[in-house]
Amino acid sequence: MPEVLGADATALVISMVPAGGPPSRAEAFRFGSDLARLHLAGAESFGAPWPGYIASLPLDNTQGDSWPRWYAERRLLPFVDQADAPAVRAVIDRIEDLAGPAEPPARIHGDCWSGNVLWSGGRGWLIDPAAHGGHRETDLAMLALFGAPHLDAILAGYQDVAPLAPGWQLRIPLHQLHPLLVHARLFGASYQRAVTAAARALLH
Repeated sequence: MPEVLGADATALVISMVPAGGPPSRAEAFRFGSDLARLHLAGAESFGAPWPGYIASLPLDNTQGDSWPRWYAERRLLPFVDQADAPAVRAVIDRIEDLAGPAEPPARIHGDCWSGNVLWSGGRGWLIDPAAHGGHRETDLAMLALFGAPHLDAILAGYQDVAPLAPGWQLRIPLHQLHPLLVHARLFGASYQRAVTAAARALLH
């Protein structure tokens, strides 16, 4: 396990994680199980008592008790105008119906794409978090968005520890809307089509 070498209000310094090769299916399964245990640690609310960032963009972590409204107000609305996506506004209007069964706040990574998982020593290590209390399906949807290796094994390991609520596959586009909107803000119109497709998948 990486050793914490120093920490203050602005930085966390840990020992280097040696580079490893591509993960095996067993290592991916273990990572899924570890991720489930991280989520099960829970959080006091949705959001966090500190301001957040994803890449260079600020995240409003103002805390709340209802994930659908929190997600709509803190993750979708701040980015939707620049994306010019009427379908996203329709999703926001129906967020309560689309969000699935209520779940308690999970302790999530918040920017859990495959590039933020280092494979070393027989397991996956999470780096560069945008940590907050959120919905556990968010991290899994992010892994799916940019192609995590052996995603099916990761999901199997996760389900072995903390089974997901029925219909989780249909909610993947909902959890992918925020990172897609972030990419539309950072990289422009090339991501507009993906934003619209994710929103429409939820509405039909």
